Amino acid sequence: MKIEFLYFEGCPYYQTALRNLEQVLEEEKIGIPVDMVRIESQEQALRNKFLGSPTIRINGQDIEPGVRDLKDFSMRCRLYSEAGSITGWPSKDLIRHALKEAYEQI
Repeated sequence: MKIEFLYFEGCPYYQTALRNLEQVLEEEKIGIPVDMVRIESQEQALRNKFLGSPTIRINGQDIEPGVRDLKDFSMRCRLYSEAGSITGWPSKDLIRHALKEAYEQI
């Protein structure tokens, strides 16, 4: 399994997202390293299919199913919509669900 964490320096949300990811990995006893990908330019955003900071992908799939077909790649902060709330980071439940989905596909 491959876990990627894409972000840009200065994003006010990436540290909360990273903390949520690390906590879920610890809670679920998943000892897989996280590949940290720092996006530094629009060209790099396009090349990495970056939907905004923070982005988490597991086995190449975005953890948010509803955005997987989007092609709007750029250097911007990302928002997550869950259960009627909008935040700048994915919840632990969203991360946990994506990990479960990835394990089911193995």
